[in-house]
Amino acid sequence: MTDDFKRELDRLIARRRFMKQAGAGAAVVAFGGALWIVSDELTATARAETRSDGRPRLPPGQHVISRLKPMGGDVGDPNPAHFRLRVHGEVEHPMTLDFHQLLALPRVEQSADVHCVTRWTALGIRWTGVRLSEIAKRAKITQRARHVIFEAAHGYTSNIPIHEALKPNVLVAYRIDGHAMPRAHGSPVRAVVPDRYFWKSAKWLTSINFTQRDEPGYWERRGYDNNADPWREQRTS
Repeated sequence: MTDDFKRELDRLIARRRFMKQAGAGAAVVAFGGALWIVSDELTATARAETRSDGRPRLPPGQHVISRLKPMGGDVGDPNPAHFRLRVHGEVEHPMTLDFHQLLALPRVEQSADVHCVTRWTALGIRWTGVRLSEIAKRAKITQRARHVIFEAAHGYTSNIPIHEALKPNVLVAYRIDGHAMPRAHGSPVRAVVPDRYFWKSAKWLTSINFTQRDEPGYWERRGYDNNADPWREQRTS
């Protein structure tokens, strides 16, 4: 049996198992050459659940899928040895962290749902990383800081207000579901902003810029909503 034949056989077996798992009350959708289950049951359950802030767990217009989708973008350098994270702008102590220095900061692991503007939601993704508020504290942000601009590979940026950035669930993440961040999800490091549509969670992160003025990011300049609150369905401006 050749290696190519074995890989194809394994792929077909996995596909059959996947289709069997979909079962009743679910649809199977293709994306980027892979399959995802859209679960009516999980969608209904999530809609009935309430977050600690009183909002429904599932924002309006969203449907639950079986696992996190990679949403493309211009891939950055995935090698942790080459990673540098610049922290600058309205800070008293600008700094640049390499990967080992980032790992040495207080580590947190949290489960957070992911809401994409394309109307899918993935529930309970486990993220491991450093709170952005911890990095802000070490850099000593000034009172003039009003916004955070995530800067990533190939000039990609996304923007959030400072009050959102300093929430305890906003991370600079380097692991997902117990594994090193995959390349398709932004390895080695990405931002995670759970309470905004997922385009705000910049992949292949290279820099965090604390600013006085807002600077609309890549998608905001192309017609996406600047605030991107899923519960208000702020998809386009």
